[in-house]
Amino acid sequence: MSKKIPRSAGDDYSREIVETRQQFIEEQTQATLNHTRQFSFKPETMAGNIENLFGVAQVPVGIAGPLLVDGEYAQGEFYVPMATVEGTMLASYNRGMKVIRESGGVKTTVTRTAMQRAPVFVFKDARQARDFECWLVDNFDAIKAKAETSTSVGKLNEIEHYHAHNFVFTRFDYSTGDAAGQNMTSKATFIACEWIREQNMHMSHYLLSGNFDTEKKTSSVNMLKGRGRRVTAEVTIPRDVMLENLRISPQQMHYGQGVSTLSAFITSSSNNAAHPANGLAALYLATGQDIANIGESNQCSTYNKVTREGDYYFSITFPSLIVATYGGGTALATQRECLEIMDCFGQGKADKLAEIAAALTVAGELSLGAASRIDHDTRTNEWVDAHEKLGRNR
Repeated sequence: MSKKIPRSAGDDYSREIVETRQQFIEEQTQATLNHTRQFSFKPETMAGNIENLFGVAQVPVGIAGPLLVDGEYAQGEFYVPMATVEGTMLASYNRGMKVIRESGGVKTTVTRTAMQRAPVFVFKDARQARDFECWLVDNFDAIKAKAETSTSVGKLNEIEHYHAHNFVFTRFDYSTGDAAGQNMTSKATFIACEWIREQNMHMSHYLLSGNFDTEKKTSSVNMLKGRGRRVTAEVTIPRDVMLENLRISPQQMHYGQGVSTLSAFITSSSNNAAHPANGLAALYLATGQDIANIGESNQCSTYNKVTREGDYYFSITFPSLIVATYGGGTALATQRECLEIMDCFGQGKADKLAEIAAALTVAGELSLGAASRIDHDTRTNEWVDAHEKLGRNR
């Protein structure tokens, strides 16, 4: 008969209960926990981040850089911590960063910040639903006041509303400071919805999330409206820098990007980039981000061209880049250290981290885009050769 996982009602993060769970796992599974049981920080610091704690999964962390960023919040050179188990990845990003440095840096721009919770309101028929939409518009100020009673940081900026059948789907758009804000917006929206329900006797009921926020997944609404931070990173690579470091011409790279964009269209991909999820996931793991936010953060679009001077221009826009420098997993010991490497820990640093994250992906796109080329003389491919040399931990 299955046994319950040991827990302590008094202190479920003490060293004693953690050791009890380790012993329980070994007894129940015959696994030997030589490594997951070893960690340097105090178990009690993980309260609020995990339940049933028994150890730590240690992921290798490497350093890439320096990455030269010309942003409004991130300015200068940054060494970027990246946690991954994929060999060749940091080597590739390092190459891209070298090209960026020799080209004067990546220009980054944050254009919008928003986090959503998306309740759906249910009525008897479509007419009641239509009338409710009008009521939402007329009573926005009162709803905003109610929502903001639960937070000193979050601000309700807009309520989007979409009528279908007897439902009104909404998106409550908030600014959330330096926190990612999912929990903050949930609490604020719940308080607002309870007040809305009290004022609307014809409402059948509501769901706090009708999935219109499309959390942790790609969607057309997030591509257009955004979720998190909308960030663009752009760079112009001189032709001689490109040929010397990437061994590819601007025209060749432009052609390859065009084919990739066509493939993205045919396959209905969420983006036409090569692999922004690689860089974002590695950065997220290292810095205590909610890794599942890669679902929407990875959504992006790229644009490139050969300039009149024969150089190569590349740009990438992330409409839903979700990062935090305060709260959640960012305060855990190792994650905090990785944020501090980039001076991105604490309040007032989220826009800076977002710019670094977007710039980081440019390095990866440039390097992989060039590595995909097949050498016509040797009939070799850098992408394949690099994985054979660096990424084969058998």
